[in-house]
Amino acid sequence: MTAAVWPLLFAAARRFATLLAGVSAATILVSLPLGLLLGASVDRSLAVGCYLVGCAFLLGGFFVGNRGPFRVANEEGLVGLRRPRGVRPVSGPEQEETFNLSGVLVLVGLFMLAFGAAVDPNTQLI
Repeated sequence: MTAAVWPLLFAAARRFATLLAGVSAATILVSLPLGLLLGASVDRSLAVGCYLVGCAFLLGGFFVGNRGPFRVANEEGLVGLRRPRGVRPVSGPEQEETFNLSGVLVLVGLFMLAFGAAVDPNTQLI
């Protein structure tokens, strides 16, 4: 790799870590009080919350990645009772963005599932 690539990789890793920290914090802030309200232990409520969020991200990554090669031609036609007029093929950058978004969603989902398994009192990792 050339020297110009390393700053880009570090910037991408920093953005991804920020995304993971935000999703993890939001999951903890929602699942912890809800789990305690329902009578679950702290680690169990965190684990179940991480499982649910991880599965949601995996499903989102699956559905984003399986979009077809065509898009609605006139997206303004989706508002109200008007119908879209047709379809258009996906451009190269648009298709690349779809693949990248799908990959990010799947990676975040796998991280959340792994974090949930790590804090779940019902599982033994070692």
